[in-house]
Amino acid sequence: MRPTQEFERVARLCGYRRIAGIDEAGRGPLAGPVVAAAVVLQTRCRLLGINDSKQLSAKDREEVYAAILEQAVAVGIGSADVAEIDQLNILTATRLAMRRAIDQLTPPPDYLLIDAVVLPGLKVPTRPIIKGDSLSVSIAAASILAKVTRDRLMARYHETFPEYGFLSHKGYGTAEHLERLARHGPCSIHRRTFSPVQEVMIAAKMRPAPPESPRLF
Repeated sequence: MRPTQEFERVARLCGYRRIAGIDEAGRGPLAGPVVAAAVVLQTRCRLLGINDSKQLSAKDREEVYAAILEQAVAVGIGSADVAEIDQLNILTATRLAMRRAIDQLTPPPDYLLIDAVVLPGLKVPTRPIIKGDSLSVSIAAASILAKVTRDRLMARYHETFPEYGFLSHKGYGTAEHLERLARHGPCSIHRRTFSPVQEVMIAAKMRPAPPESPRLF
């Protein structure tokens, strides 16, 4: 079952016209930012292949990403970096990224459909939807924009930190990533408040200091 425009249709029946879907990518990884996207689509928008980003291949996501940018009424992208994640916690940082994405929308939305997350204090009416990225076309579009944007960022980080293999796992806690993290220790984009990263840092402190190099003169 693919996402539909049912939630958008209900909002329009209530008089709303600029309905934005909001979603994020990157709450679970051990490294890199959390990225959010906000998308206002045209009424009766026809986007072939649109679905929850997790259900699409990387190639399909790239194709639908381009179609969304071409057809959307408005698009906003926001993020929270590793320092903000470690300082605020991942949920608060996710909300911050979402607010930043919403602030980028021009014209501004008059109604928000959000994937699962509650955003308190907004002046715009909101509707959180559990598994919204598989139910709402607008949220699904936002999930694709957020995922593709974050994957591209992690590909750039791979060029800076190739020893961690970010290109393949995008910062998620795969066996490969955990092995490389244990071997090299965390780099500047690792989330130090996440327990697998903390465990590596604690283990490193417990290791005996390496023997002093012998003098050669």
